[in-house]
Amino acid sequence: MSGAGKKVVDVAFKAGKNIDWEGMAKLLVSDEARREFSNLRRAFDDVNSQLQTKFSQEPEPIDWDYYRKGIGSRLVDMYKEHYESIEVPKFVDTVTPKYKTKFDSLLIELKEAEEKSWKESERLEKEIADVQELKKKLSTMTADEYFAKHPELKKKFDDEIRNDNWGY
Repeated sequence: MSGAGKKVVDVAFKAGKNIDWEGMAKLLVSDEARREFSNLRRAFDDVNSQLQTKFSQEPEPIDWDYYRKGIGSRLVDMYKEHYESIEVPKFVDTVTPKYKTKFDSLLIELKEAEEKSWKESERLEKEIADVQELKKKLSTMTADEYFAKHPELKKKFDDEIRNDNWGY
């Protein structure tokens, strides 16, 4: 196997080991997202499998004697000489360095957005809990109890009454 092909297989294998498929699947909320995620995982596994089988095997050696018998040694020797003189160029990755910094900055943005999202989610969960608690108590709650939780409304109503503004 060539060095570049082996490197591709190694990277794909390591990438497949580092993906937390179950963890990501737990974050999905809709059936459509689960189907798409399943399709993505299947496609990834197919590509990874192809890389493992196709690029991890050495090519079978050419049986030059077999061809010498059927074609003739002069022509086969010429092909053999040219075949052995072929040098496969080594793969040089010029794309990754260009996008590595951009990718790293996107990862930083992603982490910041994730953190912001978690904070917003916590705030919304607290707000939902407060609304559910208020919903339970609303039928038996007095105005004083309500205004104790919402002093800004009490101030607004007191100002309206003091200014003789009854909302007409």
